Amino acid sequence: MAYGRYFEEFTVGEVLRHWPGRTINEADCTWFALLTMNQHPVHSDAHYAATHTQHGQRLVLGPLVFSIGIGMTVADVSGKAIANLEIEKITHEAPTFIGDTLYSESTVLETRESKQGDRGTVTVQTRVSNQRGERVMTFKRTALLPKKNHATLGEGAYPA
Repeated sequence: MAYGRYFEEFTVGEVLRHWPGRTINEADCTWFALLTMNQHPVHSDAHYAATHTQHGQRLVLGPLVFSIGIGMTVADVSGKAIANLEIEKITHEAPTFIGDTLYSESTVLETRESKQGDRGTVTVQTRVSNQRGERVMTFKRTALLPKKNHATLGEGAYPA
């Protein structure tokens, strides 16, 4: 089963709509806060969030929104990547709340073949939106991808 794309399969200006979306639940938010040691009460204390914040409810951690947003792109953008080279300018554009469903789409900004001739870099800008169509995050990343002629590990190295 094929997973990901080769360098030649990207076209500048192409828009990739990633599917499926992902609904963030309370456990996602709580576990991510615990795993990352983020103890800010706006993420974990419903009473605090209701009485001391402008939104009146808990916020989903920005790095969790980013992790889900980039994770959605893997099958379409970096599933065959040799390496992820750069992630830049992560912009939080609107809050995300428990119960929101996130969707991502990416635009191919640049492709550049390497000197080796068997690989190249692909730069995309990804936009993450919620179920209301409100953009909540934008980021740009560059991955190093093999071309179809790239040497692989040999027959049987990957599961069938």
